[in-house]
Amino acid sequence: MIGPVTLRFAPMSEADLDWVSAVECELHSFPWSRTNFSDSFSAGYSCWVASTDAQTCEKIEQRVGYGIMLLVLDEAHLLNISIARAAQRKGYGMALLSHLREQARQCGARQFFLEVRASNESALALYRKAGFEVIGRRKAYYPASQGREDAIVMKAMLQ
Repeated sequence: MIGPVTLRFAPMSEADLDWVSAVECELHSFPWSRTNFSDSFSAGYSCWVASTDAQTCEKIEQRVGYGIMLLVLDEAHLLNISIARAAQRKGYGMALLSHLREQARQCGARQFFLEVRASNESALALYRKAGFEVIGRRKAYYPASQGREDAIVMKAMLQ
């Protein structure tokens, strides 16, 4: 029998990079490389892994998502946030985003920025629900299967 699921957040480690890279490739047509993640981790960016911890006789921990954020002075910039396909639509994305916002707040950030593909309607809905507002558009920002795709730039105030 499985009890309630708890979501836990831990700083990303070298041991997470193979899993993170595999999920990234599964989810995205133009994924970050393992080196992109490794470089972010090495550069001291705020890199997190979210895991579930089902309360059973044998404690089962399963990674479900990851997030990378750059913190500079009083600004945070979300660089990557992803939830493994099998774990989507369970509230983990919002929980991870909330965790990242709290980490940014604790580090003195007052504003939180992100870019999202204009076609990514589920992410846009998540960010709007989390209080982000559209502040601009970057033309042809992302590679796409047929050329380039615009990015929607969003911002949320943290304090």
